[in-house]
Amino acid sequence: MTRRIAAARTAAVRMFLCLFLLASWVAAAQAAPPPQRLIIKYKNSLPLSARLRGADRGVWATPAARAGVQLARLRALHNGADLLRLSGRQLEGRELSALLTQLAADPNVEYVEEDHLLQLNFVPNDPRYNEQWDFFESVAGVNAPRAWDQATGSGIVVAVVDNGYRPHADLAGQIIPGYDFISDATIANDGNGRDPDPIDPGDGVAAGECGWLSKEQRSTWHGTHVSGTIAARSNNGLGVAGIAFNARVLMVRALGKCGGYMSDIADAVAWASGGHIDGVPDNANRARVINMSLGGQGMCDRTMQNAINTARGNGAVVVVAAGNSKADASYFNPASCSGVITVAAVNRSGARAAYSNYGPVVDIAAPGGEKTSVDDPNGILSTLNAGLSTPAEDSYAFYQGTSMATPHVAAVAALALSRNPALSPDRVESLLKRTARPFTASCDQCGFGIVDAAAAVASANANLGGVASCPTGYKQYDGVMSQYVAAYQPGVDGYVAAAGPQSVILIGDNGSNFNLTLEKKYQSPYYSSWIYAASSFTYGNRKELSYNGAAGSYRVHIDAYFGGGAYTLCVKSP
Repeated sequence: MTRRIAAARTAAVRMFLCLFLLASWVAAAQAAPPPQRLIIKYKNSLPLSARLRGADRGVWATPAARAGVQLARLRALHNGADLLRLSGRQLEGRELSALLTQLAADPNVEYVEEDHLLQLNFVPNDPRYNEQWDFFESVAGVNAPRAWDQATGSGIVVAVVDNGYRPHADLAGQIIPGYDFISDATIANDGNGRDPDPIDPGDGVAAGECGWLSKEQRSTWHGTHVSGTIAARSNNGLGVAGIAFNARVLMVRALGKCGGYMSDIADAVAWASGGHIDGVPDNANRARVINMSLGGQGMCDRTMQNAINTARGNGAVVVVAAGNSKADASYFNPASCSGVITVAAVNRSGARAAYSNYGPVVDIAAPGGEKTSVDDPNGILSTLNAGLSTPAEDSYAFYQGTSMATPHVAAVAALALSRNPALSPDRVESLLKRTARPFTASCDQCGFGIVDAAAAVASANANLGGVASCPTGYKQYDGVMSQYVAAYQPGVDGYVAAAGPQSVILIGDNGSNFNLTLEKKYQSPYYSSWIYAASSFTYGNRKELSYNGAAGSYRVHIDAYFGGGAYTLCVKSP
């Protein structure tokens, strides 16, 4: 009996030691991330000896204490800048940006920045990745490999409003079945109207089936191709890669044979973002990005604009194709709608593709390809189905069009949001434009440049100076403006306020510089006009003003004379 007790005690001790060692191993495996570090460069007017005597320690200490961290100097760099180490806790993106801004406010500081950790660029092992020039080539590619070390789309749902999808081995696990919004059974080509199955049965048509003189067309499997560009499985040793390969695609079918009704498409857009549609179960997987590689002639319809407004109000970025008619996109729907990111197409040389629409409503460009034959590798390679009319086996194909350019931008938006989910639709649009790569070939009226995934992801976390929400008691208005453009909030007619104090705060992206003016409506028996009440013209991306005045109508005038971007406006009135 005694031996049994002793043996039991020995076993218990061994078990304790094993658990202790296991816990120690787990703790080591879950060690804190590498410390955050800053690089601060002082102007030549402040000698190194002054810094070493600690003349700058107060400049470091006060902002650091506010952030709950300590700063310690490690060493000097090759250009005389100082390397500082943060300790105490890890700062999140906005906290770190705020600390950098406070340190940079010292007039003796030339610049201050994070000492970023760099990694090897991830390259997937998908066998046809080398044919996806649109991902990595320096002339017209989207610079995806350099973005993947920082973001892959995790946690983001991208809705593809299209003609459905075919199950494909390279999309396995990437698709969230959404809904089929096609209300006409003939167009749906699946035997019924609206249903919860967004599978694409094929959209091939015979000559004359879509109207007089309409041509015969094989099934396009268009939504399958678009989805592959966004989120094809990557590093799986199969086929191609997707740009946001850890995002998920919510497939929302709204087009079939001969196209799709705008009413169905509008319902699909609103539903994808979380809007309620009578007779349809609510969407449990709200999309943060909506891709619309579709369009038609005509100005933006009110129904479509209302759906887009709903989607944006629900926090979704709406990305649309400019169109393939080599014409002004201002006369195409939804390319001309407000609040969307309209995408033109460039070819492999970086010039505007011959078919691409253009014009003042175009925001940005992306690779759309330009082919001279069916298998021309200058097109965009993605997932497809081999069926001519009805479904067959999985395949891959080169396509061209602004339909192919649009998912590049939608996927980059997903990467940015996975890096910083707090970004609003306006701020996503702003950072995509601001970080776009300049054109190296002729692309007149193609927007701000070619979308750059790596630059957009870096900007998402490091370079935005806005706030997620206004202080308690303020009304919030978000917007985005190009340089030399003005806007009124909450609109040209303003708002009505009682007598008393008013407060206005405007915070823009870093690098933006808005003029801020509060205007009051003057009303006489004969005419009315808006007159000056208060203003803030100081340099920088943050402006504040206060005004104590009589009851009446007021509006806020924002002028992007010195530099545009996204902004958050906060207004408090009695």
